[in-house]
Amino acid sequence: MNFIKNETAQKLRGGYYTPLDLAIYISRWASEKHPHSVLEPSCGDGIFLEALAKAEPRARLHFTGFELFDEEAVKAKERCLSVPRFASKIHSGDFLDFAIKQILEGRKDFDCVVGNPPFVRYQYLPSESQNKAEAIFKLLRLPFTKHTNAWVPFVLASVAMLQPGGRLGMILPAEIIHVMHPQSLRTYLGDVCSRLLVIDPEELWFDGTLQGAVILFAEKKHHPTDHCEGVGIVKVSGRSFLCEDPSRLFNDTTRINGKTVEGKWTRALLTSAERSLVDSLAESEHVYRFEDIAKVDVGIVTGANKFFLVHDETVSQYGLASFVHPMFGRSDHCPGVIYDERQHAENSRIGKPTNFVWITPPKSELSKKVLEYIELGEKEKLHTRYKCRVRKPWYTVPSVYSTGVAMLKRASDTPRLILNKLSAYTTDTAYRIKTKDVAPEKLVYCFLNSLTALSAELEGRHYGGGVIELVPSEIEKLLVPLPRGLRPQVQRLDKLVREASAHDVLEQQGPDVLGKVGLSHAEQNQLLAAWLRLKKRRQRITENSEEQDSPDSLAITDHDISIKNGSLLPFGGP
Repeated sequence: MNFIKNETAQKLRGGYYTPLDLAIYISRWASEKHPHSVLEPSCGDGIFLEALAKAEPRARLHFTGFELFDEEAVKAKERCLSVPRFASKIHSGDFLDFAIKQILEGRKDFDCVVGNPPFVRYQYLPSESQNKAEAIFKLLRLPFTKHTNAWVPFVLASVAMLQPGGRLGMILPAEIIHVMHPQSLRTYLGDVCSRLLVIDPEELWFDGTLQGAVILFAEKKHHPTDHCEGVGIVKVSGRSFLCEDPSRLFNDTTRINGKTVEGKWTRALLTSAERSLVDSLAESEHVYRFEDIAKVDVGIVTGANKFFLVHDETVSQYGLASFVHPMFGRSDHCPGVIYDERQHAENSRIGKPTNFVWITPPKSELSKKVLEYIELGEKEKLHTRYKCRVRKPWYTVPSVYSTGVAMLKRASDTPRLILNKLSAYTTDTAYRIKTKDVAPEKLVYCFLNSLTALSAELEGRHYGGGVIELVPSEIEKLLVPLPRGLRPQVQRLDKLVREASAHDVLEQQGPDVLGKVGLSHAEQNQLLAAWLRLKKRRQRITENSEEQDSPDSLAITDHDISIKNGSLLPFGGP
């Protein structure tokens, strides 16, 4: 995980700005209703002012912009001079100060909002800005989470200040579709807007970033009781869509509401037929929610994995043999779906750190060599880390237990379960799974199928690099088929996962798992195709790019990257 002290000033202020062609496209749609008053809550150097002028060459409107950084506000003010027909006002200050006052007074002064708000982690904001962000949620009576990002309160406040029938067009991070922290925003948009459209590009629009961005078009209801048509997502490739009429996309894209607007928007990525199939399977007596058949708990939180997860050489050097236990927590520790003595021995042979150091006796009962190892950790100030300093002694890890099944947090192609035959411990890069009324072997075997893989795409989230991640609450929602009478061939599956691509694994599992719950070959292929399409979208694999789908791509090691206002920022939390 990166920390704020390691970030550049450019990244922390949001120094990457919207390309002019995208700004013009958004402005064409936003100005279609000939707005009188336009707001840009984070105007940077004023690119949207120029875009509005180009989109409507004869329009006269009142433009209000806010920019926190003085040097950028000066550039925006200079741009105002080039568009004298606009009555423009650029405020050097925090938009949220203005927004809080406006919302308190119940004012809705704008009939159009455009922009590209700052993408900054809540933890990176000054405490004063954090308080303002939380205040926006409270004023709108929405649940607040400290996992949020600065762009969320900006969009919430902007929509709140829109007049009935007003339009919002913004560039936002693609995580608005699938990450948990914007849920209050998705709910609010579904409540106050009549129609929503997400334009989802195959490519990355900002150079030097790994996280995707989308365009959000939102039209506010004329009356609070008006019907919401829901959200539509349209995939675009390249820049050719910019030559088309944005209103055509907004008006013609099929929308869905209900489950989609209330929760994540990932269901809008499916076709109507795919949604119907998934919904019907969710009601099948042979298909279960994960929470009904297993319990999910985080792995062991050590606070310093490099100290507590060690190689055989370290065990020998410091006399730790009495205090070590088998452990895994990385995808390269588990290339198949079985972790047993043979896999553990192989990991040790090739020098992987697979020994968990669990020292429980007090120092007075420890050998000189073990004390040397503890002192080594203290020289590196590990005992001052939060997770370590809150326990006594710092080197004794709590909540140490193993389960018969484990699951790595992150995966490249699709998540998989690990049959833990060795009763090895797992770090917090994995989850401990306790099965309920199903045999561990059956759960591990049946988990790898295209329905569950597609379910993971719908429920999970991803950041830079296209890695999928699921937290316990998302795992609990996964759909898992458990056909009666099935005899799980876990050894065969373990060999298949090690040797075949994820696509081939799911395809070969189809007849044995999905076929036995009543799915036809065509329906199996339908689920497989839907999973593959969503996986490629997540990984930014386009028709012209070469797909990397190898046997070891079912899982991946830690990877935490995100973007802010077009620039990169670490994203360590869910």
